[in-house]
Amino acid sequence: MKPSVVLYKPLPAELRQRLEQHFTLHCFDGLTSENSQPFLSALANAEGIIGSGGKIDPDFLDKAPRLRAASTISVGYDNFDVEALNQRGIVLTHTPTVLTETVADTIMALVLATARRVVEVAERVKAGEWQDNIDSSWFGVDVHHKTIGILGMGRIGLAVAQRAHFGFSMPVLYTSRRSHAEAESRFNAHRCDLDTLLAESDFLCITLPLTEQTFHMIGPEQLAKMKSSAILINAGRGSVVDEQALIDALQNGTIHAAGLDVFEQEPLSQNSPLLKLNNVVALPHIGSATHETRYAMAACAVDNLIAALTGTVTENCVNPLVIEK
Repeated sequence: MKPSVVLYKPLPAELRQRLEQHFTLHCFDGLTSENSQPFLSALANAEGIIGSGGKIDPDFLDKAPRLRAASTISVGYDNFDVEALNQRGIVLTHTPTVLTETVADTIMALVLATARRVVEVAERVKAGEWQDNIDSSWFGVDVHHKTIGILGMGRIGLAVAQRAHFGFSMPVLYTSRRSHAEAESRFNAHRCDLDTLLAESDFLCITLPLTEQTFHMIGPEQLAKMKSSAILINAGRGSVVDEQALIDALQNGTIHAAGLDVFEQEPLSQNSPLLKLNNVVALPHIGSATHETRYAMAACAVDNLIAALTGTVTENCVNPLVIEK
């Protein structure tokens, strides 16, 4: 008998069929109250789950006593209680490599959009304000040759450094737990402590995941150490930045602007002060949102689950110690 698997996010037909070749598949469109009872019934016998979103905690896992593997269609996995998975011997896989280049593109788009005020001035044109030669009220700031500071030199940070160095001749600073030899040799990047990164960066780009250590890593004290001309870019996780502190800093002129693809609460409330600030570019968490990348992520997650349930995992495993036991 094929292992039972719960799919809780729609997949392209060919990827769903690939799963069906290996598993008995139970499909749901998210984890909603409308499908809760059928979902729980399927979950009770599931050996694998695959999807994205939702909170996977001990209460959830108690309803899945046969679960052996979870495959998330994302690079982030802060919605999973990894320790609870470890205690139950459940393998967790994610998709860390296939979205690197696309997210780096998004970060550079935010750098350019905030520096050159692209969204704001485009709206002014649509509103009919462009009636003559533009004056300084339309001006932005240069990107080329400015210092970019990267908080978190992982795959995405490295891809951002490449774009900044070769595309815009930007000096690259970075802060991370360990030195990154490739970034230093290829892009002349310099590792520094957080205070130096904050003080010297013209663009502070955050690519960190959310952990206990990174929660509100950037708060009032850190924002106060930045240049008043600096621009903060966050495409990691919203809660790495204290959002209220950021709002205060943007309103008070502590920093110049912000480009944000992630927020503490998503979707962002329509009442958020961030939406009323001209010096903010707010995107709806589109870092990996291209047709090509989202398909690649889904395909990777399918392959990950097949590997996890057939005992052939060699990559993309969050908790490899479970496999080694």
